[in-house]
Amino acid sequence: MILQKRSDLIPRLVTLAQIYMQFEQKTLIEISRLRSRATSKNLSENSRVAVEDQISRMLSKIIVIVEAYPELKANDHFIKLQYSLSEVEEQLSAARIFYNSAVTEYNNAVEMFPTNIIASWMKYQLKLPFQANLQAKNNVKIEINHK
Repeated sequence: MILQKRSDLIPRLVTLAQIYMQFEQKTLIEISRLRSRATSKNLSENSRVAVEDQISRMLSKIIVIVEAYPELKANDHFIKLQYSLSEVEEQLSAARIFYNSAVTEYNNAVEMFPTNIIASWMKYQLKLPFQANLQAKNNVKIEINHK
C-alpha cells in the first residue's frame, strides 16, 4: 500500500519537475522506467526490493536537484508533493524495518532445529532482507549544467 502511494506520487512529481528541469530528462525518465518495472507482476520479491531501492536513490537525486531551482522550491504544488513524498519515504523506512525483522524471523525458522526439518520438507528458501547499498548511504552529489 505504501509502495502504491509512492508510485502514485511519482508521476505528479516528475511532471511538475519536468516543467522546471527540462535538461534533467535522463533522471526523470529513469525514475519512470523504474516505477513501471516495480509495478510489474513478473518481478520476483528480491528484484522488487532492489528496484524500490533504486527508486529511493533516484528520488533523492531529484530532491538535491531541486535545491538549484528556487522558483520550484517555492511552488505550492511542489512543496505539497515533496512533503507527501517525504512522508511516504518515512513510512517505507518503517516498513523496511518491519520487513527485515520478519525476514530474519523467517530465515531463523528455516535454519534452526526443529523447524528446519519442516522447512526443508516444504522446500522453503531463505529470503533476502532489504539492504541499502553504500552508494545510497552516501550523500548524493550532482553537477548541474545550466544552459
